[in-house]
Amino acid sequence: MVVKTIGIATASRRVPVTMEALIVQSQPSIDIVQAIILGIIEGITEFLPISSTGHLIVASQWLGLSQTEDNKAFEVIIQLAAILAVTATYRDKLTLAHTALWQKVALAFVPVGAIGFLFHKQIKAMFTIDIVAIMFIVGGVIFLLVEYLQRNKIYETTDVEEVSYKQALWIGIAQVAALIPGTSRAGASIIGAMLVGLDRKTSAEFSFLLALPVMLAASGFDLLKHYQDFSGEQTLPLLYGFLVAFLSAYATMKLLLSFLQRFTFVAFGVYRIIFGALLLWVAL
Repeated sequence: MVVKTIGIATASRRVPVTMEALIVQSQPSIDIVQAIILGIIEGITEFLPISSTGHLIVASQWLGLSQTEDNKAFEVIIQLAAILAVTATYRDKLTLAHTALWQKVALAFVPVGAIGFLFHKQIKAMFTIDIVAIMFIVGGVIFLLVEYLQRNKIYETTDVEEVSYKQALWIGIAQVAALIPGTSRAGASIIGAMLVGLDRKTSAEFSFLLALPVMLAASGFDLLKHYQDFSGEQTLPLLYGFLVAFLSAYATMKLLLSFLQRFTFVAFGVYRIIFGALLLWVAL
């Protein structure tokens, strides 16, 4: 079990404590209302550049949920719902006619897949509130800087089918930063895409497609570890959580693409900085 710790300041020193220690009343398993709330949060935050991990950590604490094996297994399953939302949104691209596109997606997956596999234990050890909060702020600052520096840029790539293999590889390398908790997989891949010439909408779309191999690998790995942790009483909450995560993820992708046709990522950068600062304040 990965222990998430935060720092508590005492009169003499800063003592790390587990996140579970902050929860006054921990429930042994997730009920239907909690499942719906977590499903909505997962679906909305998974494809926005604001880190689903950080939001799920905070939401779980607020709901009084400890990180039991049952609850970790639940989070794995609702991530699979987000994956299903991608396939539903881009089902027209799941054909042999788009083989070249998926080859580029596969190439972009290689860096994060390799490093994530080799260093997954070290990555899990970084799941602390301090690190998540700092990376929220760092990511927000980077978004603001990129938007400012590229405010007059004319982007070369305006269709996801036009992404080159070289661009795909650089996007994949940028996505490696997302292995640091709080960075956001979507955020890292979108920033990488914009830096190599993709416009905002195309950057978001490539990030959606890239979520398929990344999340399948991560969720599949966790599922193998936790499949035996599912209990019969979790079935109904799991179904509700899965359905809500799917619907909210599907709607979020559609709304984000519409949003990016008129606006930039500045609002997300500001939000990340504010949210990260609040997390740091809670951790002190």
